[in-house]
Amino acid sequence: MTTEQPSAVAPPLPPGVRPVLPVQPSEPTAPAGPADPSGPEEPGRRSFLAKAFGVTALLSAAGSALGLLRDLLLARYFGASQGTDAFLVAWTVPETAAPLLIEDAMAFLMVPAFSLALVLREERPQGPDPVRQLVRATLPWLLLALCALAAATALGAPQLVELLAPGLADPGLAVTCTRVTALTVLPFGVAGYLGSALRAHHRFTAPAGIYVAYNLGILAVLLTGHGLLGVTSAAVGVALGSLLMAGVLIGPFVRSLRPGRRRRRARRGAAGQGLVLIPLAILPVAAFTLTRQAQVFIERYLGSGLPPGTISHLNYAAKVSQLAMTAAILICTVTFPLVARALAAGDLAAARDRVEKDLGQAAALVLVGTAFLMACAPSMVSLLFERGAFGPADTAATAAVIRVYSFGLPAQALIGVMVRPFFSVRPVVRRAAEVLPGGGGPAGPPRPAAGGRGALLDWYPVAAMAAGLVVTVAVSLAATPRFGALGLAAGNAAGITAAAALLLRGLLLRGIALRLPKVLGGQARLLAAAVGAALLGAPAGRLTANPLLSTVTGGACVLLVFAALGTVFGAGEVRGPVLALVRAVYPSPPAAEGKLPDGR
Repeated sequence: MTTEQPSAVAPPLPPGVRPVLPVQPSEPTAPAGPADPSGPEEPGRRSFLAKAFGVTALLSAAGSALGLLRDLLLARYFGASQGTDAFLVAWTVPETAAPLLIEDAMAFLMVPAFSLALVLREERPQGPDPVRQLVRATLPWLLLALCALAAATALGAPQLVELLAPGLADPGLAVTCTRVTALTVLPFGVAGYLGSALRAHHRFTAPAGIYVAYNLGILAVLLTGHGLLGVTSAAVGVALGSLLMAGVLIGPFVRSLRPGRRRRRARRGAAGQGLVLIPLAILPVAAFTLTRQAQVFIERYLGSGLPPGTISHLNYAAKVSQLAMTAAILICTVTFPLVARALAAGDLAAARDRVEKDLGQAAALVLVGTAFLMACAPSMVSLLFERGAFGPADTAATAAVIRVYSFGLPAQALIGVMVRPFFSVRPVVRRAAEVLPGGGGPAGPPRPAAGGRGALLDWYPVAAMAAGLVVTVAVSLAATPRFGALGLAAGNAAGITAAAALLLRGLLLRGIALRLPKVLGGQARLLAAAVGAALLGAPAGRLTANPLLSTVTGGACVLLVFAALGTVFGAGEVRGPVLALVRAVYPSPPAAEGKLPDGR
């Protein structure tokens, strides 16, 4: 068997592909150190994940608490009125920009890209630093695109408001707020890019703190300016908060670009040996995020024709419901760089194992949160919001919407887990040997779903979400005339559940061969525990009229019942922590010293 020597001249690039990183070739080696996700999880790996999750959870919880305080002030100052409806239409801009530019699309694109650059940095320590060259090739174009998008959003604010909420009673206020919130596009995109790079480097503290800075900016303006600016103060606070969140990341990002060793310049003719940028790979990722966010557009559009305050009830309900998903999403935020690094190294088994663990752990957290919301929604909404302009009728409407929304929360969390590895298989930056005619050097690890079939599968998540939107629209149109906001919430839950089922199938087609009996069996055990916890927690939450005591009593009952049933049903995600807690509280007595094995 013979092997061809690599050519000194890189072959021509296919359409839509441009070179990024010329790197001197060498024999590929497995990623070393703690970044290597292959194999079973060692104690050091588990310790790293636990610390990363702890830091991320702590700062994210602080950000969520400040965000909840923000919503409480909105409810206190402005209630559920025409003014808050107008602001919430403008809030659609940062609501759409955040998943597109921070949490979802930007992370789906740049975490795998930086992970692959880091793998190549470890494999080929000579030549230009791949991470720095990736930044030079992508960041300037991103800044230009973000500036253009922010300007277009501000200029097109009247048309955008008309499109999103044609039945709005006060479109002028919505247009003003939309122009202010359009400024968030640039700092959101910068924060998403820098945060993705830092997570790929396994640095989680600064990215986890961005929402603390964001909500502090909103609260500062809202507290000082609500009397003078009215609800527009919330829009100004959003713009200020977005600048603060980008500023938090600049220093850590600059420090992360310093390579650990001196690199020599690559020799001429090595362009085909490194990485290439696939700009068209951005399209399915962006389309998926927008399609997923389109559920909010549908709610705002149909809700604008319902009585004033409906959009506000839906918004408050969504904010409370999403608290149940926060911890679940944090799991895949911390583990996503490990999955991306495994896929970059071609280790599909390690990626599969990590995804299966993430699916189980995310489901456990979101289902116990769902059970709590089902049992305690009225008392929780009363405790959080019922003061000032937010009255008992608003509490009842919001709590009812929360309970309907909750049916879709498990699917929301599972989609967040599944879509990350899906897009990591064929990232926006790839090895040259995968895309250049003739190979151009070492082929690297095998990749699933290559060629035209892989390009077609890139659009599978978009198709899954589009099918979910069809379900959402159908259920919403059928149920809204009779049930109002509850019909919109039911459409949301039905559509996202259908999309999750389709995406699970797509993950198998992508080449990540999940063991479905194991995954679905674990999900069924967790679901059974959650149903039991909700049924027993609801009466416990109605034992007293005091909303604080009701929430605490019902929540404690839900947690205890979920832990007990999850242990009895054999759900590993529940049984393991419960047994560890029992052993910590009741440690086994140490063996008596000086005894022989027979006890003498």
